[in-house]
Amino acid sequence: MHWSHVGLNCTDQKTTEEFYTRYFGFARAREVNLGDSRIVFLRKGDAYLELFPAGAEPAAGPPAGNDGPQAPGRMRHLAFQTDSVDAFLAEIGDAADITLGPLDFDDFICGWRTVWLRDPDGVIVEVSQGFQDEADTTKDVTHG
Repeated sequence: MHWSHVGLNCTDQKTTEEFYTRYFGFARAREVNLGDSRIVFLRKGDAYLELFPAGAEPAAGPPAGNDGPQAPGRMRHLAFQTDSVDAFLAEIGDAADITLGPLDFDDFICGWRTVWLRDPDGVIVEVSQGFQDEADTTKDVTHG
């Protein structure tokens, strides 16, 4: 088993595609024409985003804020790693709808810095630098 993709409902697929290709390095991998709509697949390495046209359903729960929704069954946020949060923010400029941060988490991991922002459809996107796994990852977290 391996990771496949995240599906996102988009108010405007073109705007969402431009956001993830311009600021996160994704490229179009495929477009599936469904007649009256389409699905766009974006790829970066082994990661895929599947962009769907949004339906007319009302949003489940209140709009996402800070680091994302906390209600069960809702995705909290997408997350990406960068070498420099500050350089990323300089590049994205006014297109960054920051919801939280940037925050430093040096108390947990030296050099860990994170910012959260909204994509064009309101999905919270976390951009971090400096996160590292624990040194001892041999423990099986489900069995101790």
